[in-house]
Amino acid sequence: MTNESSNSTTSNSNSTKENLPKSDSVMKSSDDKPQNQKKKYYKRPLRNFYNKRKGNLKRFSFKKVSILVPLYNEEESLKPLFVEIKDALKKISIDYEIFFIDDGSTDNSLLIIKEFAKTNPKIKFISFRKNYGKSAALQLGFKAVTGDAVITMDADLQDDPAEIENLLGKLDEGYDLVSGWKKVRHDPFVKKHSSKFFNYMTRLMSGIKIHDFNCGLKGYRKETVKNVELYGELHRYIPVLAGWKGFKVTETIVRHHPRKYGVTKFGISRFFKGFIDLISVTFTLRYIRRPMHLFGFMGAIAFFVGFMISAYLSYDWIFKNAPLSNRPLLALGMLLIVVGVQFFSVGLLGEFMAHNSHDDNEYSIKDKK
Repeated sequence: MTNESSNSTTSNSNSTKENLPKSDSVMKSSDDKPQNQKKKYYKRPLRNFYNKRKGNLKRFSFKKVSILVPLYNEEESLKPLFVEIKDALKKISIDYEIFFIDDGSTDNSLLIIKEFAKTNPKIKFISFRKNYGKSAALQLGFKAVTGDAVITMDADLQDDPAEIENLLGKLDEGYDLVSGWKKVRHDPFVKKHSSKFFNYMTRLMSGIKIHDFNCGLKGYRKETVKNVELYGELHRYIPVLAGWKGFKVTETIVRHHPRKYGVTKFGISRFFKGFIDLISVTFTLRYIRRPMHLFGFMGAIAFFVGFMISAYLSYDWIFKNAPLSNRPLLALGMLLIVVGVQFFSVGLLGEFMAHNSHDDNEYSIKDKK
């Protein structure tokens, strides 16, 4: 009996499977999803918005830009300057670093810079123990930057960080140095017109056809800053030094703002230093590698004139028995001969020095990151 009942149960189950509707079997197979099928995720609108926003950013051929800011006692302007630089960098698609060079500030400038560095790893700084000058700050900054494009600007908020995009665009056109031209200036009367005079004289003597050599807002390629050596007060004539080395130099009009905080570092001494700097640049351009051409030429002229005077007086003394004790011309001839020999000696010493490499001055660094 048991066997018969089990057999009947089996047969009933088989018949039940056979009598199932085909639609039910299809539905059952559709419910079983293959394990190797990839899941499809919904793309959020926020991500699409980010991609569109990223695509609108200005792109350049440079992989990284270094913003170099030399400063001295600018504690009030540092925070708004930092905000403006960050806003300007948000508009371009490029990696960056911001380098502050504290030139021995006596206020809280260094403390503010350190606060920036704590919140952003791309902020770097160098601080001098005392004030060495803008040329020293730029020279150390040029050595420290790692970007293949370098933008320099002053920290007094007169230079507009929004011009970074403009400078990078000019560099992308193939130029090695782009100098800002403050066509509309907001400076004191003396500073404005003395600057125009020096720019005219420098343009005339150097042959570099730009209007504003001393503008702090400039753009450089990495090769330019690594090959320009600054010392003394030659930061005013960086375009001249770069042009002398064969780099392509141009300019672009930039916005200039009135000074908001602090006082200008311009003094009456700068007026006289400008003449000395102009002479230094002229000598650097033409005779730094061949000083004998200058001193030798001057020595030759002095020696020749002194020799001719002495020869004339010797002729009078030998053939005409003319007394020479009361002849001031004799002292002049001897003086010119001595001066000519001295010029020759200075030229030879200059030639020896020109063949030796110039070592950078050693600066006492207070702090760095």
